[in-house]
Amino acid sequence: MIHSPRQAFRRVRQTLQSFDNGIGVLSELVRGSDELSFHTRDGVTISIPNVPGARVPVYELFAEDAYRIPWLVTGLPEGFGAFDIGGHVGCFSVALGATRPDSRVWAFEASPSTAAYTQRNVSQNAMDDRVTVVNVALSSKPGMLQFADNAKASGLNGITAPEGTQTIEIPAITFADALDQADRPIRLVKIDTEGAEYDIVLGSDPAQWADVERVVLEYHDVPSRSWRELEDFFTQAGLHVIDREDAASGRIGTVWLSRTPVSAPA
Repeated sequence: MIHSPRQAFRRVRQTLQSFDNGIGVLSELVRGSDELSFHTRDGVTISIPNVPGARVPVYELFAEDAYRIPWLVTGLPEGFGAFDIGGHVGCFSVALGATRPDSRVWAFEASPSTAAYTQRNVSQNAMDDRVTVVNVALSSKPGMLQFADNAKASGLNGITAPEGTQTIEIPAITFADALDQADRPIRLVKIDTEGAEYDIVLGSDPAQWADVERVVLEYHDVPSRSWRELEDFFTQAGLHVIDREDAASGRIGTVWLSRTPVSAPA
């Protein structure tokens, strides 16, 4: 959500600089259209419902490269496997597929309504052969769980969603179950699950991460949990912090990890 004229100006500038149809996007925003489609300079098309929580990831991935994808994939072998855990509308999966067409991605998105956009964006970018959308949550144990979902592809859906958001029951699988679905070693893992990252990661076994070379993870403010627990886990798994960006509170941030020593992502 944009909170100031300065932020609004920044978004307008990013829209015009990063998207071929920037003027059209701004026009649709002013009109209050139900849906937006962004066409990037690299030929990628991303369609989303026109709500703030759905728009933000489009700018993060295609205007800001918030996950630093070129760094993440540097040195990974031909045909590597990747997990996009918290796939949202598919921005990361599609951006990864565009950057490394040889990769094979499994995008796990818990919300059924959001997963429909994930699949739509994968298909309209002709990536069905390299990105598989899986409409399940990842958790520490398989089964069914309650999930907060506003049905508008919000990036805030999940266990830390705003109070009053409707809940639905969704299926969940473990990290080990997800690995069983892959037809090759998983070398790259991205996690953005609005607080569920603690349950997903700490509920797995460090040995299950043996093939993973790179991780980018957003951690969130969850009572009785902290980044330190995740860091200890990844250290046991042989993955080490290369860079970290924290919010002022220190309880929310993004972390890049690697199994081998590499320079920090730019």
